[in-house]
Amino acid sequence: MADRRTLLADAALAVVSAQGLKGLTHRAVDAQAGVAVGTTSNYFRNRAALVAAAVDRVEQQDNRILQQGALEVPTSVAALAGQLATAVVALAHENAELTRARFVLALDQPDVVAAGHERMLSALAQVLETMGISDARARAEAVADYSDGLALHTLTARRGQSLEPTVVASNIQRLLAG
Repeated sequence: MADRRTLLADAALAVVSAQGLKGLTHRAVDAQAGVAVGTTSNYFRNRAALVAAAVDRVEQQDNRILQQGALEVPTSVAALAGQLATAVVALAHENAELTRARFVLALDQPDVVAAGHERMLSALAQVLETMGISDARARAEAVADYSDGLALHTLTARRGQSLEPTVVASNIQRLLAG
C-alpha cells in the first residue's frame, strides 16, 4: 500500500486532471483521497508544496510507465521504438488522467516541470548514445515532441480514437533512424 504522501499526491493529480489547478485545494485533495479534512495540509503546508508533490508524482509515474516491460536496455532501434510506443499508448489511454494532469501542470507551471523533462530527455539521449545513434540529443527531443503531441491530440482532437502501437513504434523508429 502507498504511503500517505503518495496517496495524497495521487489524489492531487486526480483533482488537477478533473478540475485544473484552480480546483487544487487542500480540502479538494482531502475529499478525493477520502481522508479527514486537514490531512493534506499536515503533509503539504502550502499550495506550492502540494503542487511540487504533484509534479514529483507525475515524474515518478511517468518513469514507472516507461520502465514497464523493459527488462533490459534495448539493443536495437526497433526494440527501443517498441518500448517507447508502448509507454506513449499507455500514457494516452489507460493513464490519460495522469497525462491530463501533466499537461495542466506543464502549462501553468513550466519552470516546475522543466527539470523532470530535462532528466527524461537526458536519459533517453544517453540510451541513444549508448546505441551509437548520431545526434542523440536532437533525436531524443524529436521523440519527446512527437510523443507529447500524440498524447495531447489523443486526449483532445482525437479523443476516443485508439492508437495502434505498431504505427506509433514505426513513427518513433523513423525519428530515431532518420
